[in-house]
Amino acid sequence: MLKPIKNPKSYHMEGLKLYSPADILALTRHREGEIKLGEKVQTLSSLDDLKQSNAPFVLLGIPEDIGVRANYGIAGTASTWEASLRSLLNIQSNSFLNGAELLVLGHFEFKDPTETDPAALSKKVEAIDDMVYPVIQKIIETGKTPIIIGGGHNNAYPIIKGVSLAKGKEIDVVNIDAHADLRETNGRHSGNGFSYAIKDNYLKNYSIFGLHENYNNHHVLQQIKENPHINCIYFDELIKTKDRTQLLHNFVQPMDYNLGLEIDLDSIENVLSSASTPSGFTLNDMRRLVLSGKKKFHYLHLCEGAVELSDGRKDPNTAKTIVYLITDFVKAQLNL
Repeated sequence: MLKPIKNPKSYHMEGLKLYSPADILALTRHREGEIKLGEKVQTLSSLDDLKQSNAPFVLLGIPEDIGVRANYGIAGTASTWEASLRSLLNIQSNSFLNGAELLVLGHFEFKDPTETDPAALSKKVEAIDDMVYPVIQKIIETGKTPIIIGGGHNNAYPIIKGVSLAKGKEIDVVNIDAHADLRETNGRHSGNGFSYAIKDNYLKNYSIFGLHENYNNHHVLQQIKENPHINCIYFDELIKTKDRTQLLHNFVQPMDYNLGLEIDLDSIENVLSSASTPSGFTLNDMRRLVLSGKKKFHYLHLCEGAVELSDGRKDPNTAKTIVYLITDFVKAQLNL
């Protein structure tokens, strides 16, 4: 399995590892006559320098699968960050996207707990929450837009918390996902990030686009039915129409401007993940939804994808899928 980039001086420590220009260039393949994104992106030596950067977007990795395993899923989401970053840094810098718009901040490193039963993993997810949300809060407070590559969908909670604290109020979120991730709040894992965000008053209006009827339990469906702040459009209805983009626009239009965008990669057909699906949005469907966006989003979270799963399945194209969605998001947001 791919290993995250390590800083030898701080390998034993947990938390955020900032990238240096040397870290970025080590992942960038130079070619005469071409300029790669890795030659243009920005880096920082300290979080305190965030305000000094003129890059409007901040790229951050959370390469873990502890939350997925706590939810009885297949490990592998930790494999996605480095492969995606490498793929991103090696696309062309050109008139469509220069690269200087993007600050590559770094990634988090987390140790596995000694005990790996669901209860111990859940406690570790709580510790991850506490490390992630202050960084998100700081990015938002500087007026920048974080783009987060996971990792499990458990990280939606600290991301929402960080944005909410920075804004001083609850936020709204659109989640393009086959699953609502509204399981009971009886221990943190990848299936209940939004439950906790609602419970702790960080998330006000929660809208799920593309929910699958077959893969959400009775408890989840009851929450959706009973909570007026939770809305959804089922994928089972979307497959009956071709104009999904307009439906998403109509769905998002009433929502507040303090808005976040979540894309669970298991909503895209045949993307490798713990919950891979043969029936879902195509990648081009998803790109169309992102590129045609008419709302300002305060963050983008791409999660649940894997380059390699613990059961041996591999797919390097997951990284390229993520790169398309990152670049589409940046271009769409810059053109608003």
